[in-house]
Amino acid sequence: MDHPKPPVALESVCGQFAFAGRFVGGEPHGNGHINDTFVVTHEQAGRTRRSILQRINTHVFRDVPSLMENIQRVTAHAARKTDGAAADAMKTLTVIPTHDGRSYFVDQAGGPWRGYDFIEGATSHDLLQDPAQAREAARAFGHFQYLLADLPAPRLHETIPSFHHTRRRFTALEQAIQSDPRGRAARVVREIAWARERESMVDRLIGLQAEGRLPERITHNDTKLNNVMLDNHTGRAAGVIDLDTVMPGLALYDFGDMVRSATNSAAEDEPDTARVEMRIPVYTAIVDGYLESTRAFLNATEIDLLPFAARLLTFESCLRFLTDYLLGDVYFKTKRPDHNLDRCRNQFALLRSMEAQSADMDDVLRHFR
Repeated sequence: MDHPKPPVALESVCGQFAFAGRFVGGEPHGNGHINDTFVVTHEQAGRTRRSILQRINTHVFRDVPSLMENIQRVTAHAARKTDGAAADAMKTLTVIPTHDGRSYFVDQAGGPWRGYDFIEGATSHDLLQDPAQAREAARAFGHFQYLLADLPAPRLHETIPSFHHTRRRFTALEQAIQSDPRGRAARVVREIAWARERESMVDRLIGLQAEGRLPERITHNDTKLNNVMLDNHTGRAAGVIDLDTVMPGLALYDFGDMVRSATNSAAEDEPDTARVEMRIPVYTAIVDGYLESTRAFLNATEIDLLPFAARLLTFESCLRFLTDYLLGDVYFKTKRPDHNLDRCRNQFALLRSMEAQSADMDDVLRHFR
C-alpha cells in the first residue's frame, strides 16, 4: 500500500523515540486545547501500528521534568498492578521512551515531545449520550484512583500548585473585586453576592484534610468524559488518558468535578440558564460506577461527602469564571463578549439545581453505599 509522504519534521521527531518499524505517516489527532497531539503510524513486517506523539505546552506546564516523572511513576505503578489482568480489563497508558531511555525529547526550538502507545478499538467522547457512559467514566476514574492508592513515596509533584484549594480561589475572587482592573464589578453585583453567601463552603474539605479525616490521594484532576476511552463495541471503559494533571489531592475533587461536568443538562457556556439543570439519572450513574471501583478503599467520611463535593467543585468553577471575568478574561479562552460571565451564571444555575435536589442526591448515595 502506498502511503502519503509524511511531514519531515514529524518524522524527524519520531526518529528520536523507540517506535518499532518504519515511519509511514502522521496527522493531528483529537481536539485538545493545550498540547499538540498527533497520531503516527509505523510499519514493521507488513503490519502497521499507531502511536500518540505529543508536543507539551510549556506555557501551561513549565516544569516538564517533574511532569514526566509523575507520568512515568504513575503509569509504571498502574501497569504493575494490572499485569496479568483479564483481557477486557482497563488499560493504562504506556510511555514510549526515547532511544537513550528518556521519557521525552526536546527539539531544536525547545519544544518537549513525548510518545504513548495508542489505545486501539476505543474512542473518547466529548458529549454524554446516555447515563451508561457516565457510569463507565466514573468507574474508570475510580479504578484509576484505586490503582494509585498504594503508590509508594516520594510524593508526586504538584504540576499546578493549589489547583483545588477553594479558599485560595475565593481569596482570588475577593482580590479581583477590589482591584477591578476592567471596571466590571458593578455589572456583577448579584453574582458577587451569590458567591459571598456560600463562602462557608470553601473551607470544609480543606479543614477535614487538616484534621486528618480526609487523606491525601493521587487524583486525576481533569475528570471529564473525554478523558476516558470507551470500547467501540461494548461501551465499557477501556482506560483513562490525559495524565498531565495527575498529582496529590482529595478523591472528592475528582468525583465532584466529574458530577459538575457530566450532569449539566446544557453546555457549560449556555447563556440561557433556564436550560441548566443537574440531571439526577446521570448523577445516579456516576455514584454507582464510582463506588463500584472505590468502595473498598475510601473511608466513611469521603463517601459521606460525595454529594457535597459535587456542589463544592461546581462552586469552585463559579469562582474561577467570575474571577477571570473581573480580571479581563486572562485565563480561559473566550469566543464572545461576556463569555466568562455566561459560564459563571451557568455554573451558578447548576449549583442552585444541585442545592434544590440535595435530598435526592443524599438518597442516591444511601442506595449505593
